[in-house]
Amino acid sequence: MNSFSFLNAQSSNSSSSSVFEFKIVTSVESIVPGGIGRSRIIENGSEVDYTQFTTVRSKEGKDKTSKNRGDVKIDDLNETTLVNFYSMAGINFQNIASNDAIITSLLNTYSKEGWELIHVASGVESDAGKEDGNGIFITRYYFKKQIK
Repeated sequence: MNSFSFLNAQSSNSSSSSVFEFKIVTSVESIVPGGIGRSRIIENGSEVDYTQFTTVRSKEGKDKTSKNRGDVKIDDLNETTLVNFYSMAGINFQNIASNDAIITSLLNTYSKEGWELIHVASGVESDAGKEDGNGIFITRYYFKKQIK
């Protein structure tokens, strides 16, 4: 519900003649101890037409997309290396500060390029105890830029 309210507020505040380009950048920070996890910033490098992957349903039936899951995957992306939250000794604050510096650099670069950060969403799949050494902290950064 909050996402809808946010999107609705964004559209009502913008001029009806304005057209925007949007960008989503995702950071994935591993909470796997010992440096065996993978932490990255992921940026899409391809334009995709979502309608090519959409099945349309109506009371007359459905027009099923001919694309399969393998077709959805893109090959062009940027991966920026981050470090994991944990080292062998536990939580590593230097690693967190290092990731913050890299993410800040990315945000500053996009701002200088005219992108406006409009929303940030994050979530965690955390360690569930002694037998579960897996987890990630994922953050999505949503940007927009007016098309002139």
